[in-house]
Amino acid sequence: MCFNETNGRISKLMSMIKALPINLSNLQKTVLQQIVRGTTNPYRLVRRAKLILAAASGESNSSISRRLELDRVQVRQWRSRWFEEREKLSAAEEQQVTEKALMVLIKGILSDRPRPGTTKSFTVEQVVQIVAISCEECEKSDRPVSHWTPSELADEAIKRGIVEKISPRSVG
Repeated sequence: MCFNETNGRISKLMSMIKALPINLSNLQKTVLQQIVRGTTNPYRLVRRAKLILAAASGESNSSISRRLELDRVQVRQWRSRWFEEREKLSAAEEQQVTEKALMVLIKGILSDRPRPGTTKSFTVEQVVQIVAISCEECEKSDRPVSHWTPSELADEAIKRGIVEKISPRSVG
């Protein structure tokens, strides 16, 4: 019972929040329409461009979320992100950037931001070198085993200076 009451309150509060106004220049509108019409653009990008165009035409977050099958929180997030970047877009247009350069800027705004988490620990070259070790005969490395185990490979990669540290699980 409390859960429904809470949802009702949150829903009511969300509907009372005023949507951020989106104003597009003619060039921004043209570029967004090109993204929507582009046949090779990723679906996420097209949907976000449609969202911004709808927001600029005065459509409510609720209406946009129903039409594009998005959560209202997502609609609000993308509207907010566009709103935050409006000065950057205006500055680019004042500098009379080309339509192509504006397209790159807009695609960057509508792209996913990097997500939290650990960065890649090993370069492609390091991975290739470890794979190369695994293709060698163990005896050439003075290892008293008949085949490479993840533990042995990890030790050998460290011994050869390919990596500072690596776990057998990472090697596996």
